[in-house]
Amino acid sequence: MDFQYFLEYVPNLAEAELPAMEAHIKMVPFERIESLKNNAVENNSPRMAAVMMLFYPKNGITHLVLIVRNSYEGVHSGQIAFPGGKYETEDEIFSKTALRETQEEVGVSPAIIDVIKAFTQVYVPPSNFIVHPFLGICKEKICFVLDPSEVSSIIELPLSVFLNDEILIESKISTSYAKEINVPAFDIEGHIVWGATAMILSELKDVLKVALNSRL
Repeated sequence: MDFQYFLEYVPNLAEAELPAMEAHIKMVPFERIESLKNNAVENNSPRMAAVMMLFYPKNGITHLVLIVRNSYEGVHSGQIAFPGGKYETEDEIFSKTALRETQEEVGVSPAIIDVIKAFTQVYVPPSNFIVHPFLGICKEKICFVLDPSEVSSIIELPLSVFLNDEILIESKISTSYAKEINVPAFDIEGHIVWGATAMILSELKDVLKVALNSRL
């Protein structure tokens, strides 16, 4: 989608109702659905994090950036994610966490990002984080500068590809709680995206479809 055309829909995105669990549950493995509904997250003393769902123009076309995390000894090694990370006290609010981490991980200054909307938080059991997603828009061309200690590469995902339901798949994986199970996922440039990132993507996709269709 042409980026200038996309910008016309930003007010719709800002005002859109969030489907929350209705969207998240589409990308939750069957084995985890009941625990997701019944889990008293506050009893786990979770840590807080925030991520940025950043749209920007590339050759005039609307793109969404994702990162490929480095391989390391941890539960999120090598996974696909949004730029983001752990909340620090000096951030004061979660949107500042998302902005700060986006600058640290992919080199995009907070000064050129308009934060449009907070999306529904997602709890990540393996790492005991509550993740706060934010929708951001950058109207300028971006020259990404990756932090090699955290990010191995980025995925510049065209909006038209993201909205295509053909990237929705079912994949067999091993998780921290089960071996060889089928999970709903996104196939993005050959990367299997599931779990919390897929849940956030699912809500983003549902909101985008409603907002875009509202003006057609």
